[in-house]
Amino acid sequence: TKTLIILCFTPFLSLAQESDLGNWFIYFGNKKINDKWNLHHEVQYRNYNAIGDLEQLLLRTGVGFNLTPNNNNLLLGYGFIQSENYLKDQSKISLSEHRIYQQFISKQSIARVSLQHRYRFEQRWVENQSMRLRFRYFLAVNIPLNRDQMIEKTYYASFYNEIFLDTDELPFDRNRLYGGVGYKLNKQLKFEFGYMNQFFSNASRDQVNVIAAYNF
Repeated sequence: TKTLIILCFTPFLSLAQESDLGNWFIYFGNKKINDKWNLHHEVQYRNYNAIGDLEQLLLRTGVGFNLTPNNNNLLLGYGFIQSENYLKDQSKISLSEHRIYQQFISKQSIARVSLQHRYRFEQRWVENQSMRLRFRYFLAVNIPLNRDQMIEKTYYASFYNEIFLDTDELPFDRNRLYGGVGYKLNKQLKFEFGYMNQFFSNASRDQVNVIAAYNF
């Protein structure tokens, strides 16, 4: 069993919320069934402030199949999302969403640089709305700084960009741009500190991520 736990404290700017200090609690898990099949699951609990002012609860699971060992994975999954959004008068509305998604992850290495591409296609059923389709492309780069590869006691730089495209008349949904530095203590534990800006069509949010990741 391989499990990854991430704790993100995320202060960000927004026009429609009571606090400018928020956090994300994120849990990722991946269980290897055999050399070909794996089970994925995750929980994300996001708050507008330190805790107690829910922004979004996201539950996601899926079944993956390795096309090649460790490098190329296809996955079919389901997600449930409960969102609480602020209105202009500072009141909140609650919306639930069911989501089916298909994704393909490909990993490569160029010298000491590790690359990960994730292509995800989502079918979204948001409460009181018709079905919506969205495509996401995620590119991540990790670069070890004091060693030739990501092994124990390694400092590293981490970057990613993810773009979200809808099938609406205005296809651009959002873009997430992140940069950070991390320290991999051993095979099980690593820490990371970074900055992310999330661009929307008419707004943006800035947030700082403090991440602890644990594999076991």
